[in-house]
Amino acid sequence: MTPETLKYALIMLAAGVGVPVLAALNAQLGTRIGSPAAAGAVMFAIAGVVAVLVAALGGQGGSFALIPVQPKHLFLAGLLIAFYLLSISWVAPRFGVGNAVMFVLLGQIIAISVIDHFALFGARARPLDLIRVAGIVLMGLGVVLAQRPPS
Repeated sequence: MTPETLKYALIMLAAGVGVPVLAALNAQLGTRIGSPAAAGAVMFAIAGVVAVLVAALGGQGGSFALIPVQPKHLFLAGLLIAFYLLSISWVAPRFGVGNAVMFVLLGQIIAISVIDHFALFGARARPLDLIRVAGIVLMGLGVVLAQRPPS
């Protein structure tokens, strides 16, 4: 594994750790204030400020001028993250953070398989073969087994 590959893997591992933490924190905030949507709005406001600061301080502030000319379908990402945040904030207190994130992970496994197989959204083509399908099934099984109730 190259140092660059290791760096990317560690960044994404940290991002992965953040997903259930984000879900638990935002679900608790939504429960405490009585509105998962308001909790989501607070989280998005904080995330927006941080993203603008990182872009500006990283010398990428001029990139904002290019936003209006981009294909409109690319902005679907904002709707998808809003759906994720609002749904996890509402479902997690009722279904459990672990159960909610487990199904998010299963959805991600299915989506990455389709995206890679058909090279959607500019992804590098990575066709499904028997070994990859077996790995995906094992990942899905691992997610389910890790979240099963204690015996």
